[in-house]
Amino acid sequence: MKKPDSLRRRIVGAYMTFAIAVSAVFAIIAALAVEGIEEKLVDERLEEVALWAAPRHIGGMPVQMPAGLSFHQGADIPRSLRGLPHGVGEITVDGTDLHVLAGNDGHGEFVVVDHNSEYEKIEIVVYSMFAAGFLTFVACSLMLARFLANRIVTPITLLSRAVEERQDELPCLERDDELGMLARAFASRTGELKQFLDRERFFTGDVSHELRTPLTVISGAAEVLIANTEGEPALQAPAERIYRAAREASDVASVLLRLARLPQGLEAPPQSVAELARYEAARCQPLVAGKPVTLRYLEGADFTVHGSRELLQAAISNLLRNACAYTEQGEVALRLESRSIVVEDTGPGLPAAAMARLRGESTPDGDGASSGTGLGLGLVQRICTYLGAELHVQQREGGGTRFSISFPPI
Repeated sequence: MKKPDSLRRRIVGAYMTFAIAVSAVFAIIAALAVEGIEEKLVDERLEEVALWAAPRHIGGMPVQMPAGLSFHQGADIPRSLRGLPHGVGEITVDGTDLHVLAGNDGHGEFVVVDHNSEYEKIEIVVYSMFAAGFLTFVACSLMLARFLANRIVTPITLLSRAVEERQDELPCLERDDELGMLARAFASRTGELKQFLDRERFFTGDVSHELRTPLTVISGAAEVLIANTEGEPALQAPAERIYRAAREASDVASVLLRLARLPQGLEAPPQSVAELARYEAARCQPLVAGKPVTLRYLEGADFTVHGSRELLQAAISNLLRNACAYTEQGEVALRLESRSIVVEDTGPGLPAAAMARLRGESTPDGDGASSGTGLGLGLVQRICTYLGAELHVQQREGGGTRFSISFPPI
């Protein structure tokens, strides 16, 4: 399983890569320096011994060498050291490492031998110290990298969590660095969005409230006209249309007024979805009267939803009204399944413009046939968001649309 990307891991990785690269460069330089110093010291020491010992040996004077050094000339040179190329070299004799200076001083061949075991021990000590220093440096770099990563990433994480949880007060606002600038930008943008949403909610609520009074007057006047025009079909039919339109507009205003309020401030009594679906299916039967369309309620397993009865009715009613209005023949079916309200029709299908609105996409050019459908479904979508449900739309094979309002499990 791939580990999630992390800014903290990136910072630690970059810091450790830099530390290891720097340590490797210094280790190489130190190793070259140790080898160069060793060779220079050995070469100079052997040359100095040769310059001092050769004249004394030629003059027959005793040649006393310090411990670990020996001088041989002519026939005194051991067989294993004869025929060596002139200059300083390193050879192994009987398992012993030797530094040897071979040359010719005009009186014959000579060799100066230095047992380099001490140098090998010094090299081991030096390289051990380098290794210990390297590991210590890497360990300290790792701790420092984790410390710096936490100092950088932790405030960002806190800020992200505060924005996600919609906290009123964001952290890091008092800082003078880039994190403080980011926190203040978040706070400013969040404040603007909150003000915009508040203005929209207040506007929707005020408009809905102001519309209820004239709609009530229109409904009352339409009822009077209906009562006074009995026996006059030419006048009563328009009066009934006025009454239905006023009642529908009043219902929409009530729904918008409820949507303008915060969900936390409203009661959420349990509602039987089967009861509401059965009621709305019966109420929408007149919409298919006189059309070769059948509106059927197919039952299904009942379930309970905690929320406003008015909003649930409006969601079901809008789906049924749209389906009945745009289905010219066939049927409109309403049923319940798996904590979902499903409405299917055999109409022409949902226009591209309405589908684009539901998905939050731009409306295709030249498609203006879906204004009514888009408005009704937009209201259903807002109700679903308000109630914590999801609206799903699918085009059926062979024509028609399937709408589904899915509620989360209890």
